[in-house]
Amino acid sequence: MRDHYRITITSFEGARHYTLTQLARRFIAGLGALLGLMFLGGFLSIYLLSSKLDSLNGELLVLQSQQRGIKAENTALLAEQQRLQASVEEKVAALSMMGDELDSIENLIGLKPAPGEALIERLDTASQTVQEKRYMLTAIPSGYPLEDAKVTSFYGVRKHPVLGKMKLHGGADLRAKVGTPVFATADGVVEWAGMHDSGLGRMIKLNHNFGFSTLFGHLNKTAVAVGDFVRQGQLIGYSGNTGLSSAPHLHYEVRHLHRRLAPRPFMEWSLENYETLFTREERIKWDSLAKTLRKQMALPERRLSQRAPALSATSS
Repeated sequence: MRDHYRITITSFEGARHYTLTQLARRFIAGLGALLGLMFLGGFLSIYLLSSKLDSLNGELLVLQSQQRGIKAENTALLAEQQRLQASVEEKVAALSMMGDELDSIENLIGLKPAPGEALIERLDTASQTVQEKRYMLTAIPSGYPLEDAKVTSFYGVRKHPVLGKMKLHGGADLRAKVGTPVFATADGVVEWAGMHDSGLGRMIKLNHNFGFSTLFGHLNKTAVAVGDFVRQGQLIGYSGNTGLSSAPHLHYEVRHLHRRLAPRPFMEWSLENYETLFTREERIKWDSLAKTLRKQMALPERRLSQRAPALSATSS
């Protein structure tokens, strides 16, 4: 009977006897050990998951704190953006009012011709010498301010790419990567070289002969200073994306007596198509300008041709 075990269970109904073999006993013991291991493994898993959950909860609290900080910063930035936008709109409105006032002043002093008035004094180009023509091409803006120029927006009314409003585009936009060399289109003197609050960002303004001036806006860097004299074709700066600009480019303007002109006829003007400018831009008294130029160029010749009076000494 060594391989058998007897289990006796006694109750009020009497005693009952059960006999277990050695194999059954081992099976029950193994099953108990397995259940014990499963319980211990479950306990350890629950403990580890609980620790991991506590760690995740801590990280979540940190992230929530950072999120609140970012939201606060975004709210402050949005408020600052709205303030700056309001300031820009206020300045643009003021500039528009100034433009209207300038138009009124031009009408009063005669810079802007009345409706129906002849706008051009025809220029007799045949009477001009080659020297006079070449001088006009260097004294008056001509050619492109970039070596490889492609116009992306011409002079005229358009929807402003940044403000989103219909505005007069007073110049021409030329495609240019940041750092593209910019050149003077006529001989002149630098009136402005630096940041400007007109929306053109870093800007250069050159004053030329006969009331002409040129503006170069959204520059990244200037290569000249106020008061410098520059020659046509001289490097004056590098294009950029400063000011109210949606992408890198060069904004180029041509003005006469502070009045903005369409730059395209001036950029396409050369000795080969010399006559075209005078018919495409009719708001300038070209004939009067040419006569003044002819007198100015003839003045040194007259001075050289004049002989000094002979001096004689007489005695009494």
